[in-house]
Amino acid sequence: MLNEQSKKEALTRLKKIEGQIRGLERMVDDKRYCIDILDQVSAVRRALDSVSMLLMKNHVNTCVTHAIKADKGKKFVDELIGSVERFVR
Repeated sequence: MLNEQSKKEALTRLKKIEGQIRGLERMVDDKRYCIDILDQVSAVRRALDSVSMLLMKNHVNTCVTHAIKADKGKKFVDELIGSVERFVR
């Protein structure tokens, strides 16, 4: 579960990304130069990766850590590894 600081930071970043997506829609609608659009798509992907890393760090520092302390860590570690594998594909 997200702590309050991580929640606030994630929501702030997601709102910024939402604005970037709207900007991309306008760029496509305005028939802007393809490379300019691709550059913005790349920026959005990096921003989403940043949110993903924030969430992963929070998950390790809270859920996984608590599970390990409760001697139930294997399930959470396996789940995290699966998530990381999906993330890097």
